[in-house]
Amino acid sequence: MIHFPAQRRGPLSALSLRLAAAVGLVFATVAVVYLDRDGYRDVEEDGLTLLDCFYYAVVTLSTTGYGDITPISQTARLINVVYITPARVLFLIILVGTTLEVLTEQYRTGRRLSRWRRAVKDHVIICGYGTKGRSAVSALLENGLDKSRIVVVERSGPALRQATSAGLVAIEGSATRSSVLNEAHVRNAKAVIIATDSDDASVLVALTVRQLTAGQVRIIAAAREAENAPLLKQSGAHHVIVSSATAGRLLGLSTSAPPLIDVVEDLLTPGQGMALAMRSAERSEVGRSPRELESLVIALVRRGKVVTLADRAGAVIETGDMLVHVRDDRPKATSTPDR
Repeated sequence: MIHFPAQRRGPLSALSLRLAAAVGLVFATVAVVYLDRDGYRDVEEDGLTLLDCFYYAVVTLSTTGYGDITPISQTARLINVVYITPARVLFLIILVGTTLEVLTEQYRTGRRLSRWRRAVKDHVIICGYGTKGRSAVSALLENGLDKSRIVVVERSGPALRQATSAGLVAIEGSATRSSVLNEAHVRNAKAVIIATDSDDASVLVALTVRQLTAGQVRIIAAAREAENAPLLKQSGAHHVIVSSATAGRLLGLSTSAPPLIDVVEDLLTPGQGMALAMRSAERSEVGRSPRELESLVIALVRRGKVVTLADRAGAVIETGDMLVHVRDDRPKATSTPDR
């Protein structure tokens, strides 16, 4: 099942409001009739009890009108003209409006699903919307990827609601099933990020994605244990991030070189000061040394491989190189106009 981004007010909320309005109208009508109950008579010429007033209000507002209770006094008839008849029309509007809203919402959802299926392409699929999945989405958005090009695959109800509340399209189900990945249009995807809670599930997801895409879609997976990284690569993952090893290395650096932790956190935290970025080499930069550029270049990506500046190949920028550099990520101060 595909869940689209949450809207301000869902159909259930609208239906609840209409139901409350209808019930309130019934109770208001009962109160009006009960206050003037002496002006009504039933077929046995008896007065009305509170239950009779409820009965009369319901059959009148629903336009059933059995005629077994009728207004006989001038006041009761005047109330029927001034209040009961408009209330009957309003009650019908509420019922018909509710039906139309349900049908309209179903039609709108169907149209939205059809448009999404036609337009989804070159998107990124996030398998798992836990801590790692949410961080991956944040990083994608910070690098300029539009929310409409991110699809979350998750089987947990609370995580699905978090994804849709964040404005993302979410597909309910396990990413290990090919039918769920096909629902996410995995063959048209640009990349698949595997951020599941277990390495076993990550291996199954990687195998399924590779089988469905014939290795044409880039797979990036997170592994808890370093010993599972080779297995994930054999399963089809192009890149494997070992979370436990990375966390352990940072813990070690925090003891031997505490300032390095601050630098790493600065690079990984958006809006703090520095951030890692990658761009294509400009024509005027080809043939120059990366160290001569104004931006701080720390590596080159040439034909899909990372070339460090310490290598002889990294001494000169070539056509088609991607430059990995450190950019200023501090929020720009907004100047206040002079009054």
